[in-house]
Amino acid sequence: MPKKKCCVSKPRCKRCPIQMLKDGKLPEGYTVKKRKLVKVKKGSKKKTALAA
Repeated sequence: MPKKKCCVSKPRCKRCPIQMLKDGKLPEGYTVKKRKLVKVKKGSKKKTALAA
């Protein structure tokens, strides 16, 4: 499970939500907004990084 918030360290840790989003390893139903892990609402039609 990723961290709740990115610590902005370089290099990024393995549990960083930004790094997990980039690698495509975020759990289903989660995304990252403003360096914070957030749940995607059901019925939302936003495209994720995986679909792009």
